[in-house]
Amino acid sequence: MPEDLVLTDEQLSKRFISLDPSGYFLIRVDSSAGELVVERYSNNVDELGRATDPETGEVFACRGLSRAPVCVYRGRSAKQLGIQLTEGEEPHPLSRLDHAMYLGRELQRAEMCLLNGQVYVQD
Repeated sequence: MPEDLVLTDEQLSKRFISLDPSGYFLIRVDSSAGELVVERYSNNVDELGRATDPETGEVFACRGLSRAPVCVYRGRSAKQLGIQLTEGEEPHPLSRLDHAMYLGRELQRAEMCLLNGQVYVQD
């Protein structure tokens, strides 16, 4: 990637992002099954824009969090998972377009890692 695009991407990554009150997603690659796995977790967003546990009201830590997902989606491609997340019966598990765009980008990256036997780390 050209250096100017890398710098632009780094700058854009530093902007403020409003959290999706519908929850957050963790994406991973299951190489042995040949699938992408998306785990959905619920959260609330407090008045400061922080993700909080719906049960306790506690602000989530960035590391060391151990929770069960609300739902797990599996598919062989980014497109297949994108359709699962955005089409069909409502309510959909996303409420923000920027969150949907982010997930689409991450699912494409994860798919490329799956196809090329590379390690995927969610951004």
